[in-house]
Amino acid sequence: MRIAATIFLTDQTITPVRLARELEERGFSGLYLPEHTHIPVERATPYPAGGELPPEYGRTLDPFVALGQAAAVTERLHLGTGITLVAQHDPIALAKQIATLDHLSGGRFTLGLGFGWNKEEAADHGVAWAERRELVRERMGLMRALWAAEPTAYDGKSGSVRASYVYPKPVRGGAPRILVGGAAGPKLFAHIAEYADGWMPIGGRGLAESLPVLRRVWEEAGRAPGDLQVVPYAVLPGAGKLGRYAELGVEEVVVQLPSAGEGGVGAVLDEYTQFL
Repeated sequence: MRIAATIFLTDQTITPVRLARELEERGFSGLYLPEHTHIPVERATPYPAGGELPPEYGRTLDPFVALGQAAAVTERLHLGTGITLVAQHDPIALAKQIATLDHLSGGRFTLGLGFGWNKEEAADHGVAWAERRELVRERMGLMRALWAAEPTAYDGKSGSVRASYVYPKPVRGGAPRILVGGAAGPKLFAHIAEYADGWMPIGGRGLAESLPVLRRVWEEAGRAPGDLQVVPYAVLPGAGKLGRYAELGVEEVVVQLPSAGEGGVGAVLDEYTQFL
């Protein structure tokens, strides 16, 4: 099982360069970074985990800039977002960012995407909350048009692009690896089956019950059963937990690191190496 890591990198934590080197030297498979452009002070949306929102949410580094630094100082470490808030981006610019990072890293990039939880943050980006899932779906279609081998137009309700010359292209062709984050449900599973390579469930709780449902939706959409990837995200690892994931066919897990300085992160990495 491949063990990757995620962390809220901020202006007060270990740097992307140092963390990437530490991960690759220890044998971790990848680094996934979250995204929040800003956290409005006047916020009615509750923190999904309960209690007060941790301060690192408002200090998060831009994941593409940070992953670009990580790519430059590593050779094998896979790089991903967990997750990109696609609805909050211009899709033409985002497609270019993604393809560029994938190209410069030699095809090591995974686009983990999601729909968000902070209504106020999304509203400042002009996102109508009830329409965000369909907006993401359309923007994925537009980006796939830009990543296509030949100039391809896309005409959607929320945006369009003319057939264009646009390079670089994702290394594997068509699109980078794509995982969709979110809680189990029919809408989420339909999105995964339509335009992604798999699911990124936070914490991985309830997989035994959810996976058969996702696999059925996946196969009914005409997708090959063996192509579905499930990557539990932000996991606090234990031997028993990882063993149960392996029994379910999980081949990659993303473990949670503390939003801390070099010493604090290094100590947790040392502890987690027992699972590699």
